Amino acid sequence: MPSTAPEPAGAPAPAGPVRPPEVLRGWARTAPSAARVRHPSSPAALARSLDDTGRRGTIARGLGRSYGDAAQNAGGQVVDTTGVADFDLDPATGVVRAAAGTSLDALLRELVPSGWFVPVTPGTRYVTVGGAIAADIHGKNHHRSGSWCNHVLSITLARPDGSVTTVSPEVDPELFWATAGGMGLTGLILEATFRCPPIETSQLLVDTDRTADLDELMALMEEGDAGYEYSVAFVDLMAPGRATGRAVLTRGRFARADEVPGDEAARRRYGPEILAGAPPGMPSGLLNRLSVTALNELWYRKSPRHRRDELQSIPTFFHPLDLVNRWNRMYGPRGFLQWQYAVPFGAEDVVRHSVQRLHETGTTTFVAVLKRFGPANPAPLSFPMPGWTLAVDIPVGAPQLGGLLDELDQQVVEAGGRLYLAKDSRMRPELLEAMYPRLDEWRAVRRRVDPDQQLRSDLARRLGL
Repeated sequence: MPSTAPEPAGAPAPAGPVRPPEVLRGWARTAPSAARVRHPSSPAALARSLDDTGRRGTIARGLGRSYGDAAQNAGGQVVDTTGVADFDLDPATGVVRAAAGTSLDALLRELVPSGWFVPVTPGTRYVTVGGAIAADIHGKNHHRSGSWCNHVLSITLARPDGSVTTVSPEVDPELFWATAGGMGLTGLILEATFRCPPIETSQLLVDTDRTADLDELMALMEEGDAGYEYSVAFVDLMAPGRATGRAVLTRGRFARADEVPGDEAARRRYGPEILAGAPPGMPSGLLNRLSVTALNELWYRKSPRHRRDELQSIPTFFHPLDLVNRWNRMYGPRGFLQWQYAVPFGAEDVVRHSVQRLHETGTTTFVAVLKRFGPANPAPLSFPMPGWTLAVDIPVGAPQLGGLLDELDQQVVEAGGRLYLAKDSRMRPELLEAMYPRLDEWRAVRRRVDPDQQLRSDLARRLGL
């Protein structure tokens, strides 16, 4: 791939064209703000993007899948990294060196037929390598493999002082781990090197269990998750009575070559498809309590009670929402928010209470996902901790929603938990230090590398990062 090292002597590479201010939104389509957006198309131009930050600072932006305002910078500069998206794979070791703007989608199209998989994938493949580091993304395998930055060998950063530096867990580990989950505020990520796990096929052997309620689900996960590489539960918060929190739990692993028919090329075939697209202009309110209750009932009833060793494709198991292009439009122009928290093991009552409160207040929740986390990594702002995580998509507009989530946030904090910054769009800033007790440690590293806070975002200003 092209080097991010300085170019030979001569005229400096432009940092990319600057166009009129653009209105940017997160994936949830709330809290829009306008910024000057640079679109560098070479590694050298990307590295020079901090040369003129202006008084409102600069933040990087990948594919815009952060739900809130982490990749927005009102009145400032935003650097679109997606024009610098090259990568190299060492086919013998599975080590990848990728530019920050490289998407997981592009990686998977080459990795999978070559017998490798990304170390971690969230619920969408439309995430860049830079974004994966900045949010320290997690997936269905955190209980076994941790989050994205557990697998990163090195990160190359452009710093506000004009220097370019490469950090790793051995070289400036404080800056490395501050960058992991640091929301792009410790340097402009140029590229990263990371290790990928081998796979023999592009198919997964999946076990499915349909549970009658939340307690049955949590018991099943506690007893059996350790035996699976991947685990996720889709929870129905709309069902009434004892059925509130019923779920479909899917767990699995990649199938071996002898478990999938066909030759090697067929067993490793990977071709994700988009089956439908949400049209623009969809009105708010289509996903209401009545329609979502019906959809959840249909989804729950069609799922098997107990099925073993079903072969599923990578898109079906990992990225089902990607089958609908621009699915976020289904929430209409008002948009939605995703509320995701983690609480430690032993705080199961917080999970039960939040599920019950969301239900009894009439909150419409179409997508609700429960997972178990394994050990945390050393990053001060990394979200996962050993325990439970619940993520819920909620349409905005209900008058009681703000107060309800503030109430639930407080219970999460009191249990020693936290919210995911990459998903947040509304938490109270005074809770941040309690949720992330190593925040001062992270701030000290940020002051060292960016004393004038030239790297800024709407998220950083809103929460006082």
